[in-house]
Amino acid sequence: MLALELPPDIEARLIELSRRTGRSKSFYAGQAIIGHLDDLEDIYLAEKRLEEFRREESDTVPLAELLARHGLDK
Repeated sequence: MLALELPPDIEARLIELSRRTGRSKSFYAGQAIIGHLDDLEDIYLAEKRLEEFRREESDTVPLAELLARHGLDK
């Protein structure tokens, strides 16, 4: 269970979207959170990999090799 207090303008937009589509406010809030969490997790992973690269704790692959490996070199 999660309770959120939204700014009035955001709450009004959410209410209107829910009214127009017949979906609940919770549905749209959940969709927004899921999408944002995916982005945050991607950013965290990218930052972690960059730090590993800077500490020379990870391998790199030349772009040409990567493209060839996945059949994108044509």
